[in-house]
Amino acid sequence: MKIIDIKGLTKDYALGKTTVHALRGIDLSIDKGHFLSIIGPSGSGKTTLLNVIGCIDQASSGTVTVAGKEITRLNDKEITNIRLHHIGFIFQTFNLIPVLNTLENVEFPLLLMRKQSAAEVRKRAEKLIEEVGLKEYSKHKPAELSGGQRQRVAIARALVTNPDIVLADEPTANLDSVTGGQILDLMKEMNEKQKTTFIFSTHDPNVMKYAREVVRIRDGLIAEGSAS
Repeated sequence: MKIIDIKGLTKDYALGKTTVHALRGIDLSIDKGHFLSIIGPSGSGKTTLLNVIGCIDQASSGTVTVAGKEITRLNDKEITNIRLHHIGFIFQTFNLIPVLNTLENVEFPLLLMRKQSAAEVRKRAEKLIEEVGLKEYSKHKPAELSGGQRQRVAIARALVTNPDIVLADEPTANLDSVTGGQILDLMKEMNEKQKTTFIFSTHDPNVMKYAREVVRIRDGLIAEGSAS
C-alpha cells in the first residue's frame, strides 16, 4: 500500500527578485511501514520535500497524496486535519514546549484532537513515555533533560496519536554520535513495533546506514534510489 505518492512535484520560493527552484519535478512513492532516509547535501531540497509531505509547505505544482488524500486540493482546515491525525513530526531542535513537562508535552497532540477523555490521554502518553525509556522523567521540563532525552520526548509526542507517518528532519543533528545512534535505534524499534512509516532526512553517512531504503536528492531532483 502506498502511504505517499508524489508526481511532478515542484516548489518555488521567492527570494527578493529571485525565484529559488527548491524542488524541480519529484516523482516518489513510499509504501506503508517503510523506514526511509532522504539524503543529500545542504540546500538539496530534502527539508522542503519533507515540509511538503508534512503539509507545512504547499507545492507549486504536481500532486502529493498522503494517507490516501491528495493534499494539494485540500483547504486549510482539511490540511490541519491531515497534520493532526496522520502525521507526526520530529525536529532537530526538538520543538518541545518549555513550560510543559515531559508528560504534558506528549499529551499535547492528543488534547488538540479532543477525541479522548483526560484519563485516556494520560494513559496513552504514559505508555509512550515508558516505551521510550523516560518513565522516571515524566515530570521533568525540557530544560532539565539532556538532548537525547528531549529527542526521546519528541519521538513519544510524534507517535502518541498513532500517525500513519513520522517525519524527522535531521533528527540527530544536535546530538553526539552515540546518543544519535540510540535515537535511531529507538526510531527503528518503534517502526517495527507499530508499523509506522518513518521518513528522515540527513546528510550524515553514519545516519544513512540505519535506513532500509534511501532516496538521494540533489539540486531539487531525485538523483538515484527510490522507495517504490
